[in-house]
Amino acid sequence: MSEPHEETGSTRRMPVLDKDGGDPAEPRPVLDAGADPGGHGGGHARRFWSARRVPAGLVALLLLVVAGLFLYDVAAVRADRDAMAWRKELARQLAERPLDDTWVLAGAGVAAALGLWLLLLAVTPGLRALLPMRRTHDDVRAGLHRDAAATVLRDRAMEVAGVQSARVRMRRRRARVRAESHFRELDDVRTELDGALTDAVAGLGLARPPALSVRVRRPGRKG
Repeated sequence: MSEPHEETGSTRRMPVLDKDGGDPAEPRPVLDAGADPGGHGGGHARRFWSARRVPAGLVALLLLVVAGLFLYDVAAVRADRDAMAWRKELARQLAERPLDDTWVLAGAGVAAALGLWLLLLAVTPGLRALLPMRRTHDDVRAGLHRDAAATVLRDRAMEVAGVQSARVRMRRRRARVRAESHFRELDDVRTELDGALTDAVAGLGLARPPALSVRVRRPGRKG
């Protein structure tokens, strides 16, 4: 007779699959859309901030060129050379033109618009196409691209019986789904589609799940 083997710390019991290929015998945890998975406190999922390298690089390059030209001209004047013609003309125009001149107002408007644009870039996060996901740990952040989320919702919509085609327009706060059904009652398709897409949105794991707007119609006649 052989003695039964005792389970040691290096072995563990594997999940058993049903004969029909179903889910494992051990139930899998279901994550709620508003719950924090794993029971962790997690941090507040904020939007991702863009580095804005292109605007910053352009502004730095422009300031470098302008400052270099003025520095060179000032150094040339200090060395008993004539000032550049463009600086003489600029000084003359600024001295002679009144403040209500059209070109002065246009230049001031352009400068103000550029300044407001830079301020807007400085105080807004950017990266609107990246949706923040729920945080399970304070030091880990994850995001989901809007196109990827729209693809998931579209694939899930196409699995509903009666849906011939579907289009998804994903935004930060709302997901608009437009589907065409070639058979079944439209109300039945819409009800099933609402339930399927609600589960799909919850499964995305977004920090702020978008509101769903679902419309179902018959396909238009060809020709």
